[in-house]
Amino acid sequence: MLDTATKRQIDDCRDILVGKLPDPKAQIEQITIGLIYKFMNDMDQEAIELGGQAKFFSNYEVPDPEFPNDPSKNKTIEFEKYSWDKLFDSKVTASEMLQLYSEAIEGMELNPNIPQLFRDIFNNAYLPYRDPETLKLFLKTIDGFEYTHSEKLGDAFEYLLSVMGSQGDAGQFRTPRHIIDFLVAIVDPGKDDTILDPACGTAGFLISAFKHIKKKNNNELTPDERKKLIRNFVGYDISPDMVRLSLVNLYLHGFSDPHIHEYDTLSSEDRWNESFDVILANPPFMSPKGGIRPHKKFTIDSNRSEVLFVDYIAEHLNPKGKAGIIVPEGVIYQSGRAYRELRKMLIHDSLYAVISLPAGVFNPYSGVKTSIILLDKERAKNNEKILFVKLDNDGFSLGAQRTAIEGSQIKKATNAIRNYLIEGEIESDLAFTIAKEKVLANNECNLSGEIYKIKNVVNTKYPLKKLSQICSVQAGGTPSRKEPSYWGGDIPWVGSSVCKNSYVTASEEFITEDGLNNSSTKLFKKGTSLIALVGATIGKTGYLTFDSCTNQNVAGLYPLDEKSLNKKFLFLALKNLYSHFMSLGEGKFRMANLTFVRNLEIPVPPIDIQNEIVERVENYQSEISQLKHDIKLKEENILSTVNTAWETV
Repeated sequence: MLDTATKRQIDDCRDILVGKLPDPKAQIEQITIGLIYKFMNDMDQEAIELGGQAKFFSNYEVPDPEFPNDPSKNKTIEFEKYSWDKLFDSKVTASEMLQLYSEAIEGMELNPNIPQLFRDIFNNAYLPYRDPETLKLFLKTIDGFEYTHSEKLGDAFEYLLSVMGSQGDAGQFRTPRHIIDFLVAIVDPGKDDTILDPACGTAGFLISAFKHIKKKNNNELTPDERKKLIRNFVGYDISPDMVRLSLVNLYLHGFSDPHIHEYDTLSSEDRWNESFDVILANPPFMSPKGGIRPHKKFTIDSNRSEVLFVDYIAEHLNPKGKAGIIVPEGVIYQSGRAYRELRKMLIHDSLYAVISLPAGVFNPYSGVKTSIILLDKERAKNNEKILFVKLDNDGFSLGAQRTAIEGSQIKKATNAIRNYLIEGEIESDLAFTIAKEKVLANNECNLSGEIYKIKNVVNTKYPLKKLSQICSVQAGGTPSRKEPSYWGGDIPWVGSSVCKNSYVTASEEFITEDGLNNSSTKLFKKGTSLIALVGATIGKTGYLTFDSCTNQNVAGLYPLDEKSLNKKFLFLALKNLYSHFMSLGEGKFRMANLTFVRNLEIPVPPIDIQNEIVERVENYQSEISQLKHDIKLKEENILSTVNTAWETV
């Protein structure tokens, strides 16, 4: 547990730097460098007190470029002058301190006396500001930290990393600690497992796994077991800054020789032949403009980072390997060949569970809706079902501040999954199973469990048919707003706001023939049913009472054969599909596409039954309208009666 004094020291360091370095990531890098600099000096002092010699801040020799083969001509590099004590010598001015410190951190990676781990930490390190007084105050605060391998210092560094939050535009977001621990607890790595995080960031998953294994063994690992455990932990990251932070984080948690590699997991082949017993990851969600350019060894042909990372993880598990991966919702249900092939591969080879997380897990840095997919090659071979778990409460509010709240379902979900893995039974309202063949029968292999759960409760004596079998399903478009000649005509054009589960009787905007012909919008016939694909009205419907165009956020559906499908029956049936759209995510992050709509099913009774249903519904609606009219008249009569009290006599 982080103590208040240590937390205050870290906050003081950040407060000192913020005027020169507003970016939290830059602050953390400088605090990291300062801490390690101080700790190296502490280790030198400890060695001297025990009768040894300084290792980090000691002079060393290098060959003279003019006489490289003559040791007698070697030049001495004075590194003693950079020791912490020398920096704080009373004779050293603030400007001299800045000069010495800057030279030291830039020359650290060249010092052969320093172990490779520390040289890696100082790789490309430099001082990004030149204000002597700021540095002096900063180093004076760093001086309050003392080197130790205790859990306290590791927790302090984790707190420091927690303030970093977002990692910029690459789709990297620091995973909340409780979500990391949740995933690790479910995957349940053991002391003999080899463990990888292929996009390790600050090594959060690796450290959580390390703590999990120690706790699992009652903190009674032998020295040899501990060495083996540390040797089995591996991390990759493309960013040298993240590698530096991972190395420090692991070192401060007792990893004397952490194996973190600066490595492009998706584009490099150097480590392709490495495989692992356990892989834990929250890989980047976003791909750079133009996509990733991977090598040719991936099973799935794609340039999307989220697809490639999941493919990589699935392919680099040992035959009995298991994995836990945080993924964006695109991996769960998005249409497109690569996404579909990935899901199909996972279902056949390794997927055994999908956990839907609340949409606000990464707030305030990202509103991306995420899920956890769980892989286990051995379990998947012997199980014909997929477990679906829906987590609505992770113990924090879903707003930007993410404040702690009551009712966390994490422990309940963990127990439900563990019970399922042991007993094969579901004893929780958070979880249910669906047969793999049912998921594979869905053309998209959609992994949104709710859509299958909904289908399980459909009870109809009439055949269910996909919408694509019985009607055309098309989306509209928007003519360019920059072209005035496309707007102000006589062709109605509506957006998703008209979808209110009622008739559409008016349009607020109109386009011209040029607007229609020079855009992707389409003119839908009177009697077309509309469904909103995105936004506040997603899943809600409308029924056109006039010919009209729509924007791209609306799907238009019209019977392929009006002799077998009544237009108004279609509209009524579509209203019952709303819950399917609600399974796509939460709030403003829900989004449907035409493939999703085309694969939805409705019961299709004979046309005479459809006509009868429509007639009965219209009669009910007529009665409701008449009752509303009568109620309005009665309300007016009440008001008129009350007003007589104010009449002048």
